[in-house]
Amino acid sequence: MQLSFCSCLLSLGLLTHAVTAADTLYLPQPPTTLPSLSIAGPYSVGVRTLSIVHTDQLEPLTQHIEDRPLVLEVWYPAHIQAAMPSGITQVSSVNMAIYENVTKSHQAFSVQGSAYRDAKPDLSQRYPLVVLSHGYTGYRTLMYYLGEHLASHGYVVVSIDHPHSTNREIDAKNAPYRGFLNTLYHRSRDQQFVLSHWRANPDLLDGMVDTTHAAVIGYSMGGYGAINTVGGCFNFTEQRIAAFTGSKDPQANQSLQALLNSCAGGQYQEPIVDSAWKAAIAIAPWGGQHRLFAPEALQGIKVPLLFFAGDQDDVSDYAGMQWLYEQTGSPTKYLLTYHNARHNIAPHPAPAVARNNQQDFAHYHEPAWSTHAINYINQHFALAMLDCHVKALSESCRYLQLSPTPVTATPSAEGQSGWLGFPARYDTGLSWQYQQTAPK
Repeated sequence: MQLSFCSCLLSLGLLTHAVTAADTLYLPQPPTTLPSLSIAGPYSVGVRTLSIVHTDQLEPLTQHIEDRPLVLEVWYPAHIQAAMPSGITQVSSVNMAIYENVTKSHQAFSVQGSAYRDAKPDLSQRYPLVVLSHGYTGYRTLMYYLGEHLASHGYVVVSIDHPHSTNREIDAKNAPYRGFLNTLYHRSRDQQFVLSHWRANPDLLDGMVDTTHAAVIGYSMGGYGAINTVGGCFNFTEQRIAAFTGSKDPQANQSLQALLNSCAGGQYQEPIVDSAWKAAIAIAPWGGQHRLFAPEALQGIKVPLLFFAGDQDDVSDYAGMQWLYEQTGSPTKYLLTYHNARHNIAPHPAPAVARNNQQDFAHYHEPAWSTHAINYINQHFALAMLDCHVKALSESCRYLQLSPTPVTATPSAEGQSGWLGFPARYDTGLSWQYQQTAPK
């Protein structure tokens, strides 16, 4: 379908909607100032909230076997007319999604999205699956801007509320690390289970998902999980576990070491990475600073990997993320660096209520960057990565074959900078590394 100017603005979240109870986080920004792949795609976007259950899972906090429920937010190509109330034929904000959640201090908020709640799926083809995984702590709509954007370009994006790892469940003031062991153990398992569940239930979303072509995108602890999911096996040492837990019991530490050192969605013996994973994106991934991944496993990764990192990251540590990039043996790998950025290079902008609490605001804000600018850049490079390596669109690969730093002093006659897709003067503060190894 052709994308009208009106629907383009709607998909970008640039219009003020009728719903006043929710924050509208995206203010108008001229499309000519945006990276070209951050512009919304040809598909209208629907969104649904689904619940699935991973049965008979170990709960490491209690050592009990329990069912593990996962709440999912799913964005997909859609027919927006199907979301309209009877008698309304023009584009309307009535059915546009509102994403409700709480901040780290449990202050409720809602955000106005650009997808249409429960719209009819566009079944003209089948679409690759993208698993989206938040950090510790977070929530499934923390990167809703990315989910909506990728869906507008022909992907089904499934974002997970990871139990014991969300803002709602964690008492950030009194027990901030209560769910951390659960996160260490389950993050990759949750990511792999979503893909496996869709494969086992092909009629989900009316059969519109192609489970043979998939990607995983993770932020912070989600990135920690994503690296493991595509073959970066964990390498927890007894010393590191003792430092994390404060335990001086060698037997307990050895047991926990054996429990945590899994790979590719919870495998222990000769792990096999699911062949459906065609790409992975790790945004500010945690764990490299503690060397929690086995170097030989990282070197054996075959899935193309894109890292996003801030060189002032005081949570995941830039040197640790550089180590992950350098150790990764993917035949194609990339590292985008946001200079003078800390850890918050994935969330949507801070909702209004977060401005009333320093801890809440610090969960979203980047002191030297506009969050909106980061979101658009993330959209651009994530789409380039997936189109190149999941859909195998060779034209999109050109957006990933960049010089180390943009060249802004001499823009082209078309107004482009030294980086393909970036308007002149809108690509500062970034650098790029990539390596491609010829197939053997």
